[in-house]
Amino acid sequence: MTDPIPMRRPIEFIDLGRQQRRIRDRLDAAVARVLDHGAYIMGPEVGELERRLSAFCGAKHTLSCANGTDALVLALMAKGLKPGEAVIVPSFTFCATAEAVAMLGGVPVFADVLEDTYNLDAESLKAAILTAREQGLALAGVITVDIFGQPCDYDAIEPVVRENGLWLVCDAAQAFGAVYRGRPVGTLGDLTTTSFFPAKPLGCYGDGGAVFTDDDETMAVLKSLRVHGQGSDKYDNVRIGMNGRLDTVQAAILIEKLAIFAEELEARAQVADRYDALLPPDLARPALLPGCTSAWAQYTLRSGSRDALMKRLKENGVPSAIYYAKPLHRQKAYQHYPVAGGALPVTDRLMETVFSLPMHPYLTDEDQRHVAGAFGAGVVAAQAAAE
Repeated sequence: MTDPIPMRRPIEFIDLGRQQRRIRDRLDAAVARVLDHGAYIMGPEVGELERRLSAFCGAKHTLSCANGTDALVLALMAKGLKPGEAVIVPSFTFCATAEAVAMLGGVPVFADVLEDTYNLDAESLKAAILTAREQGLALAGVITVDIFGQPCDYDAIEPVVRENGLWLVCDAAQAFGAVYRGRPVGTLGDLTTTSFFPAKPLGCYGDGGAVFTDDDETMAVLKSLRVHGQGSDKYDNVRIGMNGRLDTVQAAILIEKLAIFAEELEARAQVADRYDALLPPDLARPALLPGCTSAWAQYTLRSGSRDALMKRLKENGVPSAIYYAKPLHRQKAYQHYPVAGGALPVTDRLMETVFSLPMHPYLTDEDQRHVAGAFGAGVVAAQAAAE
């Protein structure tokens, strides 16, 4: 066995502390302003954040909300999803994507993903449509997931969606800030949703989310749904809604983080490029589609000797994580729902091989050389042991 490399200061998987130290004065001032004016719910910072998010991504309308799951539920409610209607979703994602469908009485139909980008496979989407129809389900729409920060291949997906008369919601919980061939995330699909969970590329210090749309009528419905379905005022409810508001303090924090977000996205891309250059060639790296950028929420590798490699990383003080060890179609809560063509072979392979390395804008060249060095001859040794 190869000896561990010399220990150094710990490397954080996601280092929010460095970012906070950079803008702590601005964060303190922003929170103090909220404490001073006392409008803790729907204060002026909420509207200001929504305007700045729209300006950043080019969406006509932004609706902030309490979290990324609420954002998905709001989008599905705005599209009028009815109980029993089917929505196609990838299985290789966090549960919130399918959960939002199921909690409204819809039927998630699980599709496979591409092995190199981890995003929805257009061919599996077609198979999922066929499966839903064979089972007599009324198809309503598709939720794509821009996993790990990269947008899906919408040039391949959108024609399938249109040809089948479906709507498209883009779950960009990990990808806000990315661009698909000149089209920023937030302007794709009928609606786009995102999350401001602290670990996301743009995260607050609690829960938060947003929905983006270019449609005026949809935005009016979303505003109503966010506050219990209210009409002219909160005591005139015209539809069933939810309590999905974003706290003013979180909006104030996000305004300050958004101010440095473009710079951080650039730094994330540089971190990904350094990983590409430094890591051993045996490791299967994430693929970036031509003409696209990624928000690089995660930097995810594939290896048949994953467990041995992760063990070696841990021995050398390098954290790693598995997203996702158990895909949705294999989880107890979702295993009774339909699966495209009866099997998702790529998703099943990925759950055995993927693992993610530390990724945040403040990783230094020294940090990444330490990560790469932690693999060292361990890649060859781990592969030999796996065989």
